[in-house]
Amino acid sequence: MSTREGNLEAPTRHPLDWKNPDFFNEEKLNHELERIFDICHGCRRCVSLCTAFPTLFDLVDESSTMEVDGVAKADYWKVVDECYLCDLCYMTKCPYVPPHPWNLDFPHTMLRAKAIKFKKGGATFRDKLLSSTDAMGKLASIPVVVQAVNASLKNKPIRKLVDSVLHIHPDRVLPEYDSAKFRSTAKPRSDFAVKAGERTPGKVAIYATCYVNYNEPGIGHDLLKLLAHNEIPAVLVEKEACCGMPKLELGDLDAVEKLKETNIPHLVKLARDGYAILTAVPSCTLMYKQELPLMFPHDADVQAVKEAMWDPFEYLMARNVDGLLKTDFKDPLGKVAYHVPCHQRVQNIGNKTRDALQLAGAKVTMVERCSGHDGTWGVKSEYFDKSMKIGKPVFRQMAEPQPDYVSSDCAIAARHILQGMGDSTAQKQHPITLLRIAYGLE
Repeated sequence: MSTREGNLEAPTRHPLDWKNPDFFNEEKLNHELERIFDICHGCRRCVSLCTAFPTLFDLVDESSTMEVDGVAKADYWKVVDECYLCDLCYMTKCPYVPPHPWNLDFPHTMLRAKAIKFKKGGATFRDKLLSSTDAMGKLASIPVVVQAVNASLKNKPIRKLVDSVLHIHPDRVLPEYDSAKFRSTAKPRSDFAVKAGERTPGKVAIYATCYVNYNEPGIGHDLLKLLAHNEIPAVLVEKEACCGMPKLELGDLDAVEKLKETNIPHLVKLARDGYAILTAVPSCTLMYKQELPLMFPHDADVQAVKEAMWDPFEYLMARNVDGLLKTDFKDPLGKVAYHVPCHQRVQNIGNKTRDALQLAGAKVTMVERCSGHDGTWGVKSEYFDKSMKIGKPVFRQMAEPQPDYVSSDCAIAARHILQGMGDSTAQKQHPITLLRIAYGLE
């Protein structure tokens, strides 16, 4: 085995070989876990990223041999359960990822383990419920139901009852639902002339995402206002379902495939018609840019959608470079404490949101560190305290400048951060909303 310390080359990613029966062979998984854990034990660079690595290193240090061979195979699952697939270890820390010959892919090995666990019936009702974002959103946003749901989210006795049954922590601040769903109320304007730039398509399709559609439709409406102000014709994706990221994190790869079969036919038509497809939730963008293309490497439609998928600020700042973005900002934003979500960082697009906020005149304090919420992980009772612990440095750094606004491209991370900051006068606003405010748009 090579003893070369690390890579000089940029990380690459191998396709996820999940259709191979060996992928679900637990004995072969354990062999790979032992190999990877041994490399991680000898390196330990990722100890500060999340709780998966400290859990692993504690298991090793407390074993009879103080090596990975002294850790019981059954305890490997303790590490797997702590991983929430943020991908930061792969993209920002690990020196042994491909093309290094050690070929270490910690997140996708954890995903393989989660998929095996799911196949064996290891997912609880709670986990399946939390990952069914479309089903929950459709039910909870029914006009009469939504009032009861939102009231229950703030009712302590009900939250304690929910915790006792579903193990959703009663202290976790949860997003409310909105009966005025984005896709039902959006009025995109497609009447502008198409002005393509050297770097950007001149027309946009909006993939709403479950969160924007059911929880914070205002983010989607503000995105449409930004596009209209910049005279960019926009449409909604004709039909959409969940991107599949919650099911991926659960290890339910068959459900991911079913969602892909629903979404890709509608998305690929837009991609091949020259649209830039924008999603306002980084995890959804990453799903189409990375995870689905790695799961279905030979699907030409999936690859076409990958090339057409944009983070909103990636697109807007590319329009700015093309000389096609209006910079007639009217209202000052003041101080913005801005958090970069993990699933945006690993897209390797640079700090486009920060750049846009600065272009709009904001004084930005940027924090590049995991907030600790991580999808549904920080909602669960057994991980709530850990999620708050992981977020402590972020809470402190976001509070230090005494900002006017707390913001993150991941809306649930921003809510988690504001909760962790405690007594703060800062407003929580999505970066898209901040740009709309800066333009002076109503």
